[in-house]
Amino acid sequence: MQQTAESPSPNPGMNTPMLSPEQIQAVKTRSFHEGVKACSPTLVGIAAWGLVVGIAMIKSHFTVAQALGMTFTVFAGSAQLAALPLITAGAPVWVIFLTGLMVNLRFVIFSVIIAPHFTGLRFGQRAFWGYMTGDVSMIFFMRRFPSETPEIGKFEYMKGLFVANWTAWQIGSVAGLFLGSQIPENWGVGYAGTLAILCVLLPMVVSRATLIGVLVAGIVALSTFHWPYKLGMLSAVVIGMLCAMAWEEWKEKT
Repeated sequence: MQQTAESPSPNPGMNTPMLSPEQIQAVKTRSFHEGVKACSPTLVGIAAWGLVVGIAMIKSHFTVAQALGMTFTVFAGSAQLAALPLITAGAPVWVIFLTGLMVNLRFVIFSVIIAPHFTGLRFGQRAFWGYMTGDVSMIFFMRRFPSETPEIGKFEYMKGLFVANWTAWQIGSVAGLFLGSQIPENWGVGYAGTLAILCVLLPMVVSRATLIGVLVAGIVALSTFHWPYKLGMLSAVVIGMLCAMAWEEWKEKT
């Protein structure tokens, strides 16, 4: 059925009729809610992962103030878990920083992918939404908007994804901070959180390159589990990413 101005397209962009300011705002509001709805099935797993990281910070003898500062400023579970044993062991600051940087290299790739979609944003806005970026929310965004074509509601859809993901994480993490001292080690909460996040992420392995990266990273991580300073995790991330990229390059040439 042909779209009219009274019935704006759910995916406005090219060939979109002129919309009134009220209709544009309605599209933006709907897009935000669609973003929240799209990632809602993953939020329990995200909160569970945040809970694990919150407990880990308290078990690492952080004060509540230190742990709150870390969860709100770092907002990167894998980097936090990689850095915590290094901090506890008194590792040099440069080792801690480099480990966190390497574990989070994927966010550089995310930024390169998403930047062309929002070239009109000011630097402060780009920095803020870069901080809010999460693995799962990025996947949902790219599925919904594979093209860089400007569209009404695209920014709001991203906001819905990122805000919902961030909120779920922080609720879980803060709960972990206050519950950590009350939960015995033998409950195995860390394993439960790991299983929860695996249930969220594994269905998103939708390409052969991603699968290769995941398998290689897992094999390397298991093989280097006893390396000091969590350097095995660092190696797993880098080698897994390189293998996935190499596969993509090979496929493009064949």
